[in-house]
Amino acid sequence: MPRDARMHADRLRAESFGGVADQYDQFRPSYPEALVDDLVALTPTAVLDIGCGTGKAARLLADRGLHVLGVEVDTQMAGVARRNGLEVEVASFETWQPHDRHFDLITCAQAWHWVDPAVAMPKAAALLRPGGTLALFWNYGDLDESTQATLDDVYRCYAPELLRSVVIGGTKQTDRPHVDDLEGSGLFASVQTRTYRWERAYSGQEWVGLVGTHSDHLRLDPARRSALLAALRASIAALGGTIASHYGTYLALARVAP
Repeated sequence: MPRDARMHADRLRAESFGGVADQYDQFRPSYPEALVDDLVALTPTAVLDIGCGTGKAARLLADRGLHVLGVEVDTQMAGVARRNGLEVEVASFETWQPHDRHFDLITCAQAWHWVDPAVAMPKAAALLRPGGTLALFWNYGDLDESTQATLDDVYRCYAPELLRSVVIGGTKQTDRPHVDDLEGSGLFASVQTRTYRWERAYSGQEWVGLVGTHSDHLRLDPARRSALLAALRASIAALGGTIASHYGTYLALARVAP
């Protein structure tokens, strides 16, 4: 089963984020200004954000004066996005009703793997105006080797099954994620990719806040999760109080024919 199909089949994991919606909004990483510049340069008059969550990506576009409509399946995540001034309709993208609305730009930040690509890809293409663009993007993060080794030791002690977790083991851009599907669909006239490099420093509290929003950590027994997070906080304090995550944000731009 392809990776996206496996993730879509486990969609309840995505819907677990609502219980930590405020924490998600506070601690999940944002997206680089250069990426926002490139999306704004497309001069869209109407933007749809699929799986907008708490609006971390949509707010960046709205702050530039773009009209953005979010679609989000989780009511608590949507509530935070609305509190942040965004217009959000609660539904899965697959079941959401556009009511004859069309868009110049459709974005999906860190969420395309939760949708059913067999439904979502043709639906997105059909919602785009001529010459419109589907923009999929997501963050990749890696820690310094010594930091990684220290945190790995914590996981070996408290949650060895999470050693392969994305937030712990990092993610490598090795497989042009989703791009082959976009190119092979026949729905888009062109597909381009870009990568943006940036870094973010995390205090122990911020790192614990971040990992605590990931679905695999949320599924841990509460007592074990608390012990794990306390040990992570102590380890980061021993490393000097902050750690650096080296990010790459990968963007795929799929344009329909003019």
